Amino acid sequence: MQAARSYQIKTPGKLLIAGEYAVTEPNQPGIVVAVNRYITVQIAESSHNRIDLPQLGLEDITWNYENGQVQFSISNNKLRFIHQAIQVVYRYLSNSMVPFHLIVSSELDDASGKKYGLGSSAAIVVAVITAMLKLHKKQEPTEDEIFKLSSIAHFKTQGNGSCADIAASTYGGLLHYVAFDGAWLMSQLEQQLSVEEIVLIKWPMLFIERLQLPEGLQFCVGWTGEAAATAPMVNQIRSYQKKNKKSYHAFLKDSLSAVQLIVHGCKENKSELVIDGICRNRNVLRSISQLANVQIETPQLEILAEIAAAYGCGKSSGAGGGDCGIAFVEGQEKSVQLSEAWQAAGIKALDLKPSISRAHVKCNEN
Repeated sequence: MQAARSYQIKTPGKLLIAGEYAVTEPNQPGIVVAVNRYITVQIAESSHNRIDLPQLGLEDITWNYENGQVQFSISNNKLRFIHQAIQVVYRYLSNSMVPFHLIVSSELDDASGKKYGLGSSAAIVVAVITAMLKLHKKQEPTEDEIFKLSSIAHFKTQGNGSCADIAASTYGGLLHYVAFDGAWLMSQLEQQLSVEEIVLIKWPMLFIERLQLPEGLQFCVGWTGEAAATAPMVNQIRSYQKKNKKSYHAFLKDSLSAVQLIVHGCKENKSELVIDGICRNRNVLRSISQLANVQIETPQLEILAEIAAAYGCGKSSGAGGGDCGIAFVEGQEKSVQLSEAWQAAGIKALDLKPSISRAHVKCNEN
């Protein structure tokens, strides 16, 4: 009897470096980095469909696929991204599926389960989709295929977002990213095009370019210990945008300029340009924060950034409101000094590095 096929997939988490909020708008770039903490998914052929998430206390969950719908044996909001990921792949691969067992584990949070803000939902979607494609497809899944399927699943789950986190988990490394047209994607899905057709066509506006940090430039991450509530902040910024189009347009223009400076610094191997661009982006975010009355930079994030300014430059990452802040400094010595200064101020310096590897597949020994 042939042994059941089994694979392990690891996908990195992410941090947004620049272009926050703006990157959700048409043709507005951001910079995102994959980091060396991972979601791990084990997948194996099985006698029946089953999923275990032991860290969440969710185990021995089964499902059926009938009439185009995946039906889990329990209803739990924590399963919504995985549910949609599985459903998208079922529709993509149609009738070629076999029963399988998934085990999902994460190292994107701290030991107590507090979130760092490293994009766990995106990393889980990418890991589950990569695992299912690896088990069921004869050809090796491509990065573009994984990204598009994961973006469809993510979009169908929450209806918006730039999917920069999906890109980081899929492609790895440091990315210059422009989001696809989300309204276009939703219209394609509503037109009842097959998932395969949507994956094959070119997605409007989507742009993904790998970057390399200048030599000697150190990437540092500090955690404030506060969890961020992203959705209310994003909604508040959107509300401001609708009522203040002129000033919001100025924000987009300034964000674009800061991102372009960072990209130029990476391409020209000039650390000072990257640091200057980070400083500019921080000021841009602080400005829109005041105008929209949204606390992007909490007191702890402000302390993080002000301490970083003595060594290079720092800012909030992502939507802000808590979670992690980032900094760039020149040389290992300044990196160590910054970490020590953060620790003294009650900010936890995280041992995070850019993850070069993308979603990584390992064939398990039977």
